[in-house]
Amino acid sequence: MSADNATNTSASSASDDTDEVHKNARKSVVAVDADDNDLEIVNRLEAHTGDGIRHRAFTALIFDEDDNILLAQRAPTKRLWDTYWDGTVASHPNPGQSQEEATRQRLEDELGISPDQYDDLQQTDKFEYKRYYPQEGVEHEVCAVLKLTLTDTSLNPVEEEVGGLMWVPYERLYENPRWYRQLRLCPWFEIAMRRDFE
Repeated sequence: MSADNATNTSASSASDDTDEVHKNARKSVVAVDADDNDLEIVNRLEAHTGDGIRHRAFTALIFDEDDNILLAQRAPTKRLWDTYWDGTVASHPNPGQSQEEATRQRLEDELGISPDQYDDLQQTDKFEYKRYYPQEGVEHEVCAVLKLTLTDTSLNPVEEEVGGLMWVPYERLYENPRWYRQLRLCPWFEIAMRRDFE
C-alpha cells in the first residue's frame, strides 16, 4: 500500500540500475474520487509524492482459527513505512483488477499463501485516509479492508517484501496498544483495526 521500492526521482531520470531495483516506480494505480469511482490511471510514484493523488488500495487482515492476526513487518527496502508492522498485506489493485483478485495475488506473491489455505475472503470495510511519511512521500488512499482465516498457516515469505512475521491476539492488540508500541504499526492498519472494533 505504498510506492514500494520507489525512489524520489522520476522513473525517466533514474539510472538503469535504480530502475531495476525500484521497479514499482514504473507501475500504475487507479486514481479515484472520494466514493471510490475510477478517475484515471496514474503513475504509482507520482501518486505517493508531493501532495499525493487519491487512489485505490487495500489492506488484508489475516487470521488463524484462534483469532490471532498475522502481523507482517514491511521490508527495510520499502520507500514508505519501511520496517513498520502491517496487518497483514497491503497494496493496490491493478487497473481492471478487483480487490479480491489483488488480495489473492499479493498473498501468494508476498507470503506464499495459496487460495486452498482459506475460503472466506471478503471485503468488510472501506475508508479514505491521508498520511505523510516525512521527507519521503504520502499515502492518500481509498482503502478497502479484506479479511480471511487461514485453515493452513504454512507461510513462505519473500524477503524483498517481508522483514518479519508475528501472530498476535487481535483483541489484545487493540485493547493494549501500549504493549505493542515498539512495533510501529502502519497507519492504514491502525485505522482499519480501530474501525473494526467500533
